[in-house]
Amino acid sequence: MSELVFARLGEAPVPYQQGWDLQKRVHADRVGDRIPDTVLVLEHEPVYTAGKRTGPWDRPLTDPGAPVVDIDRGGKLTWHGPGQLTVYPIVRLRDPIDVVAYVRMLEEAVIRTLAEFGLEGMRVESRTGVWLAADPDRGLQERKIAAIGCRIARGVGMHGFALNCANDLAWFDRIVPCGITDAGVTTLSAELGRDVAVAEAVPVVERHLAAVLGATGYRCRERVPEPEPTREPEPAGA
Repeated sequence: MSELVFARLGEAPVPYQQGWDLQKRVHADRVGDRIPDTVLVLEHEPVYTAGKRTGPWDRPLTDPGAPVVDIDRGGKLTWHGPGQLTVYPIVRLRDPIDVVAYVRMLEEAVIRTLAEFGLEGMRVESRTGVWLAADPDRGLQERKIAAIGCRIARGVGMHGFALNCANDLAWFDRIVPCGITDAGVTTLSAELGRDVAVAEAVPVVERHLAAVLGATGYRCRERVPEPEPTREPEPAGA
């Protein structure tokens, strides 16, 4: 992979529809090779997103206090919102495309990030995302700290992962997150006993994501790369 561009979309939470529309535009530009591999880095306004495996029994029975949006990624129902770092890698994958291997790379980026914060992230068989092990001495069951849900279209990825930094976990109490009933959800702040803002996690995640994707380098920008202008063919000489 060549150089990776991280587009940081600012501190203000982005409405989900706005972010999804931007994803689709950036994806189309990457498919057309008009921009480099680009990663959108943001926080969302509160929203529940329902992946393609979401069943009727997964949906909240009462108003959860935020919109529920059906989208085209894999997985089930989850939440995004302030205090959660959401990362959308819109990158071209190598042939032959191995979706499972790609998901494992995203998990690895999160696991390495957690290690820098002094936490041991892990994978759980038959479940996506990144987890912390149960701690019976503290009365804690296995708990999920990062959710992953991707889609690959025309060789380019979209959607991605969300790392819980300092978000309000009460939002997850209103649903069965990712369809999992026998485990909990946590944040960096809850585990470390101090406030870990999204801004603190961003550079760590970017560095490890670039490494696991095999980028030759990376740079950060405050906006999305603009497509290269289409050049008109030069007229043939007389």
